[in-house]
Amino acid sequence: MKPLITFVLLSLCLLPIIFVLVSTSFKADSRSFSIDYKNNCFRKDGKPFQYISGSIHYSRIPREYWKDRLLKMYMTGLNAIQVYVPWNFHETLQGVFNFAGDRDLEYFLNLANQTGLLVILRPGPYICAEWEMGGLPAWLLQKPNIILRSADTEYLKATSVWFGVLLTKMRPWLYQNGGNIISVQVENEYGSYFACDYNYMRHLHNLFRLFLGEDVILFTTDGNTDKEMICGTLEGLYATIDFGTDTNITAAFIRQRRFEPKGPLVNSEFYTGWLDHWGDKHASVDTVKVSKMLGEMLSMGASVNMYMFEGGTNFGYWNGADHDTRFRSVVTSYDYNAPLSEAGDPTDKLLAIRDVIKNFRDIPVGPMPPATPKFAYGFVTLQKVGNISSLLDTLSPQGPVQSQYPLTFEEIKQYYGSMLYRTTLPRNVPEPTPLISPLNGIHDRAYVSVNGVYKGLMERDTALVMNVTGQQGDQLDIIVENMGRVNFGSYINDNKGLLGNLILGNDVLTDWSIYPLDIDTAVANGWLQAGHSGSGMEAGDGPMIYSGTLKSTGLAWDTFVKLNGWTKGQVWVNGVNLGRYWPQRGPQQTLYVPGPFLSATQPNNITVLELERAPSHRRILFMDRPQLNIYFLRNGKNAKKKSIPRCLS
Repeated sequence: MKPLITFVLLSLCLLPIIFVLVSTSFKADSRSFSIDYKNNCFRKDGKPFQYISGSIHYSRIPREYWKDRLLKMYMTGLNAIQVYVPWNFHETLQGVFNFAGDRDLEYFLNLANQTGLLVILRPGPYICAEWEMGGLPAWLLQKPNIILRSADTEYLKATSVWFGVLLTKMRPWLYQNGGNIISVQVENEYGSYFACDYNYMRHLHNLFRLFLGEDVILFTTDGNTDKEMICGTLEGLYATIDFGTDTNITAAFIRQRRFEPKGPLVNSEFYTGWLDHWGDKHASVDTVKVSKMLGEMLSMGASVNMYMFEGGTNFGYWNGADHDTRFRSVVTSYDYNAPLSEAGDPTDKLLAIRDVIKNFRDIPVGPMPPATPKFAYGFVTLQKVGNISSLLDTLSPQGPVQSQYPLTFEEIKQYYGSMLYRTTLPRNVPEPTPLISPLNGIHDRAYVSVNGVYKGLMERDTALVMNVTGQQGDQLDIIVENMGRVNFGSYINDNKGLLGNLILGNDVLTDWSIYPLDIDTAVANGWLQAGHSGSGMEAGDGPMIYSGTLKSTGLAWDTFVKLNGWTKGQVWVNGVNLGRYWPQRGPQQTLYVPGPFLSATQPNNITVLELERAPSHRRILFMDRPQLNIYFLRNGKNAKKKSIPRCLS
């Protein structure tokens, strides 16, 4: 096997970025950002510097609101922001790179620069972040045996190409080159991953130096344990640590000192809040604890990044999931109980944090920008468009893929959303007969019907058997929903769909027609309107599409849509996928609708995919405030929320 460095250089020579290897970057006179190991601090332009930073994810906020959120962070007293770059957000399809619109990272960096905020960049390639597959693109899973986050040849090749594109764009934005990026993280909490592959980390280190040069600070972030710091750190990368309000500050920084004896103390993720899974109680972290602990760290001279400062929203299918004892999907809202709410509104926590920061640096003069206006538009009644089976010509115009056995989403190259698996019953089953997924191969929820009659669902880890009746030759339809790929731990190779055979009684089901469902394109093109209904199930039973119109009011203000009585599904407004709803599971009851998604002068098209059962009233309600904390009993007992670090096992 050739040495890694030889492989890297050979693969990179194919990229149109040779100029990076031979050009000398422009460096603005006197601009520098470095580590002073003698005095244990950062130095900016030669002067001691302490950053007070907050995490914000441009991928979770509409582009129209980036400036608003950044200004609020600046007016709180922050002098820096920390930014993840989700690889799959920019290269959803292999070789197709998208940096336009809501993906225009350089525009976001420029806004931050104009606002007066420095940037701590976290480009991964893996980011965790409760984001789909931790930011890794699902097309990597087309290689069945790929070992992600390792020196696996296929993985290194893909990351080299990606960074050849991304880091080339980032180099002019480095502080010493006239931009505002002061440091760049390599990988992300790698010490918590099972591989502990130093060759992989060395490969990334060399790659970052190749594209970014020798002057930029490269660092790592790991959890507050020896194991994680051992596997996540590497010589030449500055080692930082992360922890929340339940941690002894002195003990945590002593641990950082064991791995980085000199240089600034850094908490790269100080947790101001926490994430929610469906079925959890809404997470919260006490404001007094956050502000008190922030003050203590700043008093020690530590640089601190608050995770999160503005959480935002997992629009579309971008939520991640965890898998400890079972699969648990992250909710659509990434409010995170952060200082700025999901809708970007200042909270009491923000005001308390600002009062702490005043003791360490001058706060910008002027008022805090107000909350964006909200409006309760009221009820909208939806009409049935049709069930999925009756709309296949619209939702899957290319037709089915034929296969003797089930194929995964990745094999079909349908990475998100849902697919329909269709076959026929191989014999008469007059008595209830178990339909079984013997190897826990439902990833993640399967909605089952026979001859257009909805029978129920199967679910990963929890419901792998259901009873079916019918006659030989009856049509069996199984719509499988991808609930978001695991974003942390050893289960990130998270293929979706039917991962193995289904068995009906003693018969292995074969001869499948598999339909990729492109619901988003159909919605965006206005193809799913009431009155186009096909035959099939009665309204309310099984996967069904509904549509309606929110009349124009002359306003396009933020609002929150509540689906009281609906079960589980997805909502689109004017073709924009707001994300998943699941009010019966909770805790989230409303979906955030940013004002820029609405029209003040034209009717607003609403589309709902209900996967189980719609209420008879078919109404949805647009409110002027969110409901994120309604928690229900499940199986007669309170669902328990495990207290684990955000991206640590």
